[in-house]
Amino acid sequence: LGVKVTPIERAGLYIPGGKAAYPSSLLMNAIPAIVAGVKEIVVCSPTPHNSPNPLLLAALHLCGITEIYKVGGASAIGFMAYGCKEIPKVDVISGPGNIFVACAKKLVFGEVNIDMIAGPSEIAIIADKGANPTYVAYDLLSQAEHDEMASAILVSDDMRLIESVRSHIQAFLPTMPRNAIAQKSIENRAVMIHTRNLQESIDIVNTLAPEHLEILTAAPFEALPYIKHAGAIFLGEYASEPIGDYLAGPNHTLPTGGSARFFSPLSVENFVKKSSIIAFSAKALKEMGESCARLAQCESLDTHAQAVLARLDSIKSQKE
Repeated sequence: LGVKVTPIERAGLYIPGGKAAYPSSLLMNAIPAIVAGVKEIVVCSPTPHNSPNPLLLAALHLCGITEIYKVGGASAIGFMAYGCKEIPKVDVISGPGNIFVACAKKLVFGEVNIDMIAGPSEIAIIADKGANPTYVAYDLLSQAEHDEMASAILVSDDMRLIESVRSHIQAFLPTMPRNAIAQKSIENRAVMIHTRNLQESIDIVNTLAPEHLEILTAAPFEALPYIKHAGAIFLGEYASEPIGDYLAGPNHTLPTGGSARFFSPLSVENFVKKSSIIAFSAKALKEMGESCARLAQCESLDTHAQAVLARLDSIKSQKE
C-alpha cells in the first residue's frame, strides 16, 4: 500500500488589487504552487486604473509567471473555474479576496478545487494587564486598514488596558493614510471584550476561530495548548501580525469568518493531489479474499464477490 503524490497541472491564483497592491499575496500563493511542481500558473488581479502595479509585476517576474489577466472579483473566479477563450480552465483556485470573491469560490467548488473561503481580514488579540497598549492598538489597526469589512477584536481581562487601547486607537486613526477605510472598520466591526480571566478570553477566541490570533500575555506559550481554532497564532509582543504577513515563513493566506475550525493555512498540499496505491500478492489474496467476498455479498454486490472468488479459485487450482 502507498500514496502517489502528483502536482496539480494548472493553478489559478487570485491576487486582490482593488484597494491596494499585494505583491506579498502573489508570493504567498505562487511559491507553494512552484514548490509543489505546478507547471502552469495563471494569475488574475483587478487593475482599477487599467495598469498592473509594478511591484506585482516584479513579484510575478521573480516567480517566473508570465500569464496574468487584468480581471478581478467574481468574474475572475468564474473565468478560471470554467474557462473561456482567453483563460483556459484551471484545476485549483487559491488566493484571498472580498466577499464577492469568497462567495464565487464557494459556488465553483466541485468544478475546481479551492484553497479555502478567505474573506475580509480579521484579528483577535488576547491581552493581559502587562500588554503594551501601543502595540495592541497598532496591531488592531493593521487589519482595520485592509478593508471596511475587516474585523479587529480585543479580548482582555484588564479594563484599564482596554480603555488605554481605545484611547490609542482614537489618537492613531487621524494619522493613518488609509484613515477612511480604518475608521469604518473600527466603527462597524471592532469589538473590545472584557472578560473575568484568561480562560474566558481563550474560550471566546475559540468560539470566534479568528484568522489571526495574537497572545500578548505574561506566558503566551502556556496559553497555546488551549487554543483550538485559529488560522495563525502569534506568541508574545514581538510577534506582530505584520511579521506573519511578510517574512516569518508560514503562509499569510488564512481561513476567515470562523472557517479556521476546519480549514488550514495555504500550503504546498493545496497544489498536489494524492492517489492510493494498492498491490496484492497471491498469498495476501488467499489470506483475505474470502473476507472481501463476504463483505461484498452482505451489500448484495455479487459480481464484486465473484471478481475476488474467481481469483481465489485460480490460486487454489495452481496449488493443486
